[in-house]
Amino acid sequence: MSEKKPIRTLLCIAVQQNFFDLPFDQTGPVWTATKQFLATVHRMPGVTVLGTIDDDETMVGTSPTGFPWTCYLLGDFPDRDAVVAACNLFRTIEVGDQGHRLWRYMRIEARMGRPLPTPEL
Repeated sequence: MSEKKPIRTLLCIAVQQNFFDLPFDQTGPVWTATKQFLATVHRMPGVTVLGTIDDDETMVGTSPTGFPWTCYLLGDFPDRDAVVAACNLFRTIEVGDQGHRLWRYMRIEARMGRPLPTPEL
């Protein structure tokens, strides 16, 4: 029986207009919720985070169509259920004390596949 291989997953995250509509002094809770999301994914059983990219210095403003995305997390997930659970965090993580969830301010999409074999150089 072959060993179950992890699913290489790229979590693509876009900042929504609702974030940009906030007064600057009210954006902190969104960042706090985002850090909670990242920490939770890092701690998920069987997940190995390989890296993150934040292109907020060269991509300024919303991502209304989802591309280009604002930030990315690349990881190996044990199965599809773990990927779904990571995406679902946007529905469950609260932002501040107004009862809003992270998905009000950001959206997430997962691209799943397998590592591309690298040729010997």
